[in-house]
Amino acid sequence: MAAPTGSTDNLSSVKHVILVLSGKGGVGKSTVASQLTLGLLNAGKKVGILDVDLCGPSIPKMFNLENRDVHMCQKGWLPVFIDDEKRLGVMSIAFLLDNKDEAVVWRGPRKTAMIRQFLTDVCWEDIEYLIIDTPPGTSDEHIAVVENLKNYNPDGAILVTTPQAVSVGDVRREATFCQKTGIPILGIVENMSGFVCPNCKECSNVFSKGGGEALAQELDLPFLGCIPLDQNLSLSLEQGQSFLTHYADSPASAALTSIVDRLIQIDKDL
Repeated sequence: MAAPTGSTDNLSSVKHVILVLSGKGGVGKSTVASQLTLGLLNAGKKVGILDVDLCGPSIPKMFNLENRDVHMCQKGWLPVFIDDEKRLGVMSIAFLLDNKDEAVVWRGPRKTAMIRQFLTDVCWEDIEYLIIDTPPGTSDEHIAVVENLKNYNPDGAILVTTPQAVSVGDVRREATFCQKTGIPILGIVENMSGFVCPNCKECSNVFSKGGGEALAQELDLPFLGCIPLDQNLSLSLEQGQSFLTHYADSPASAALTSIVDRLIQIDKDL
């Protein structure tokens, strides 16, 4: 698909821009990004989610939007909307690939150019929140995102970790990246914090617990909450269903809803 050639300032109408970051892969960053997006939607917000994990785009699968096409308008690319009311729009490199199993083998400059187009040429219209799901680490993609958001004063970043020390250490470095690049940190989320039994609903600590909260205290950052493992969350992501809607009474759903509520309150206080 040909790239848009216009220079329309599509991000200027977005009220809140939030990055979801992690220091390493496998911590559930995209899971958290997708559920925060759905939580904001359930809270009555108009939301967009931008997947800039160019080499591992997973957001379309999580929203049951695989094999959908992206269309163009006068202002640029139109995101793929999940509803007729256009209350939730999704944009990902996966929509631009001829084959969903095709590998994106690009050098840094091409990745940077693609991210710049995603941030400038997607017509989000009048959404309230834009959630940006980033790849793990602190590489070219992250620098490209930060540089292209400078003029829009993004609300900040949410850092996702698991309880283990190796993940917490990587998130500490991610926090340093935010500080060096001037991105405010909205808080830390500890994912996979315990396991919810599907029968009795009791939460057991499969891994260690408290690493994310301890890091938040160490860095004097808000701790947004713990999300336990829940097999129904994994199944919902595989099937492209809303976990928060179908399993609203689960501990994981309650934790996610609480994080969304805190996020909305933080944005009100900014």
